[in-house]
Amino acid sequence: MSLWPASNQNIHDPSLDFKIIRVPFFLEPDYDEKKPFIETNRDRLVRKWGGEEGWREQKKRHDLKGRGEAAGIPHFNNRRLASNTMKSHRLVQHVGKKYGLVQSEQLYDRLNTYHFVEGKALNDVDGLVELTIDVLSLQDGGEEIRSFLEDKLEPGRKEIEAAYKLTHALGIHSIPNFVVGGKFIVSGAASPDDFIDVFEKIQRDGACDEPCFAKVLGVRDFA
Repeated sequence: MSLWPASNQNIHDPSLDFKIIRVPFFLEPDYDEKKPFIETNRDRLVRKWGGEEGWREQKKRHDLKGRGEAAGIPHFNNRRLASNTMKSHRLVQHVGKKYGLVQSEQLYDRLNTYHFVEGKALNDVDGLVELTIDVLSLQDGGEEIRSFLEDKLEPGRKEIEAAYKLTHALGIHSIPNFVVGGKFIVSGAASPDDFIDVFEKIQRDGACDEPCFAKVLGVRDFA
């Protein structure tokens, strides 16, 4: 995620506000894009952590259930369908450019429930179209969104691949990660306290760099 002070805000104003870009990241970049899903998330994590014992140890160490409850997510569906996520990334970026960053953030929030709670795959065009119709109250039956997702030229793909390369160039190899003001990287499942020092430094010093992900992703609603 990339956060940048909104242009109509004084950098030293205590009411400092931010604009947000969701930066694409692939947990499993080698998943086959042509398959509706590859495995359940439980199977993925058992494989990743070297078996059942490793999976249980990681769950306990990271307190994923507790963190989910604190964030208002009472239940993570560990049988959710894990798939390649290029389509969902393209969709979020497209909505941000065409409808605005507020709308893309609303879509992203709904996608979290769609996948993490309801367990649905993020590579299913029909599901993504239906979800977007609901979030954006589209009147065209989702025709424009479907056309975008099924376009053989895959608009938006180049930008997402470039952003993914940039995350690695910045030393970001896992999520969640937050790039604040184009400069400060807050790693891990950060608590509010982790951001306070960064926000206060920005307010005090105006210490920001250019919003690099906005440029790479071609997002104009960020200046």
